[in-house]
Amino acid sequence: MTDPVRYTARPELRQPAMVVGWAMDAGRLGSRVTDYLVRGLQAQPFCEIEPVGFFPLSGVTIAGDVAFFPESRFYAAPDKDLVIFRSPPPVAEWYRFFQCMLSVAEACHVRQVFTVGSMIALGPHSAPRQLFGTMSSEEMKQELQRYRLTREVDYQTPPGGKPTLNSFFLWAARRRGIPGANLWLPVPFYLISSEDPAGYRAVIAFLNDYLGLELDLTGLNEQVKELNQRLDRLRHANPEVDTAFTRLEQGSRLSEGEGERLVHLVEEYLREPENPR
Repeated sequence: MTDPVRYTARPELRQPAMVVGWAMDAGRLGSRVTDYLVRGLQAQPFCEIEPVGFFPLSGVTIAGDVAFFPESRFYAAPDKDLVIFRSPPPVAEWYRFFQCMLSVAEACHVRQVFTVGSMIALGPHSAPRQLFGTMSSEEMKQELQRYRLTREVDYQTPPGGKPTLNSFFLWAARRRGIPGANLWLPVPFYLISSEDPAGYRAVIAFLNDYLGLELDLTGLNEQVKELNQRLDRLRHANPEVDTAFTRLEQGSRLSEGEGERLVHLVEEYLREPENPR
């Protein structure tokens, strides 16, 4: 079988950490985190996993007569000793795909991995974002204890069920002797199809601190401020939205119909360009 891993360069790394972000998750969390790291650290691509066997033909898009294929690419920021991997989630052969990722990690002498994931939250965007994690070992848990990422959650995949992509990857990494953590962040349900800058700021702020990346987060803070201001204008202009936000802020739950209506109103508003002031 042909090796789908293709190197284009061999960056000089010592014992880097690796951050993994998947496209198409709630609030575009994974792709926004990895995009920010790549741009902010001027990371350069050095390896990719070819899509054949992992993604269906439906994953190919055509725009302006140009075909765009799923890209699973590794980037390196040698100055910060960091590897960044961004990709759509594989549709087939998860384990083989992970082995490709981990063969690159081993070749780069990766010391630990962090995956980024999101889940749908029923709370409001005005509530503080709580980042939490699951670790592959008690030692990793102790190392990250000061960040208060854990909630002492107990969970077992149901019989016949399938583990989450990130949990499966963490298990595969541990089998190869690479410790890691899944970084999870709840995204307000009405932002899952748009963006949640407060969410990816929380993840990037943790990585910035823990990995010593020295990134300037001013731009992220501005994005959070801008979205909050837009949602404030929406609630002031639309009593229905204001009532829904107020109930969420008070800890009440919306009915299924009310929730769907709020999602529609918010997504429709955020798709519109801002009116000049």
